[in-house]
Formats: sequence, structure tokens, C-alpha cells
Amino acid sequence: MKLIYVGDPMCSWCYGFSKELSALTALHPALPLEIMVGGVRAGATDILDDSGKRFRLGHWDRVEESSGLPFNRAAFLARENFVYDTEPICRAVVTARQLAPQAHLLAVFRALQHAFYVDGLDTTDEMVLADVAVAALEKAGHAVSAAAFKRHWRAAATIAATQAEFARVRAIGVRSFPALMLQVNDEFIEISPGYAPAVALNAQLNAVLRQASAA
Repeated sequence: MKLIYVGDPMCSWCYGFSKELSALTALHPALPLEIMVGGVRAGATDILDDSGKRFRLGHWDRVEESSGLPFNRAAFLARENFVYDTEPICRAVVTARQLAPQAHLLAVFRALQHAFYVDGLDTTDEMVLADVAVAALEKAGHAVSAAAFKRHWRAAATIAATQAEFARVRAIGVRSFPALMLQVNDEFIEISPGYAPAVALNAQLNAVLRQASAA
């Protein structure tokens, strides 16, 4: 059995959810966690206009109210000619998985989220992605150079692996993010189809684990 978390680091509800997921995994340290990326706006080419920014800020308000996490609205509103393409950041998660133990991936995921939502950085930029991911891995005790990270991030194999992951997410039926499931053999059992606080996640997970053990 293992937990499957599907998200996108530039999905605001995933940003709120990651804090709750960290709390949940601390309660179940023996249960492996696999992180998959879904690409909520992967491949987008349109420049985000003021209307698009305001639409997203409405979501940010609700996420902040639910999770208590901060948002850097000023940096987001000030950014010009911004293409909200989430493929680069999703590919950074895939790259980190290739270069470091799976156990460090949630830390990288959350660091990338913090870079976008709090630090106001452009997380479609490869230099930003490499610096943030490498710093998170170093903090977790796994050294990777920025040059190596960028080399893997640019590789055709990594681009293909990221696209394949988007397809796998769709194949298992995930259509919105965040999504948390428990995989038991070949079965995916839903724990949460969206944001939920850690206490609710834990109650649902414990119920599913009891059912799985009794089966």
C-alpha cells in the first residue's frame, strides 16, 4: 500500500493542501508517499491578463482563508507578460524524482510552491526552478548541482517522462487537483478529491486502512 498524491505546484489549492499532506504523512511515517504531477495548465501559451490574474486571486483568497498560508499578491499582479504554463514546474518535480530519493520530493514540491506563491518568483524559468529545487534537496541532505539539475530538466527523456505522467494521471481518473488516494495493489481508493484539513484526511485514511486490512 502507498499514498498517491496528484497535484501541480502552481495550483493554489495544491499549495494549501501540501501543508495538510505534510501533517498527514507525519502521522503515517511507515506509509510510502508517491507524488505525481498533473499539469493543470501545462503547455499554456496565452499571456495572463488582468482578468486572469483577478480570477486567480479569488481562489487565493479562499485558499488563504482555509489553510492560513500566505500569498504574495503584489508580485503576482506586477508581473508582466506572464504565461501561466505549469509544465516547466511539473517537469522540475519529475527531475527531482530522477535525481533524489522519493522521500525528499514533498520538500521540493513545497519549496517550489513557496517560491511562486510567497517569494513571488517566476517558476516558469529554468534557473529559478533549478535554484529552488537544489536548495530544497540540499536542506534535505541530498546534494545536487544546479548544472546537473538543469541538464536533466532540459533532457528530452525528462520532457517525455513528464508528458507520460500527465497521461497516467488522466488514465487513473484524476481530473482535478489536489487528489489523494491510497493504492492497494492495482486499486486506487479515494482519500480526498480536493483540499481538506489534515484531521479530516487522517480520519478518512484510517477508515480506508481499516477496510483494506479487513478485506
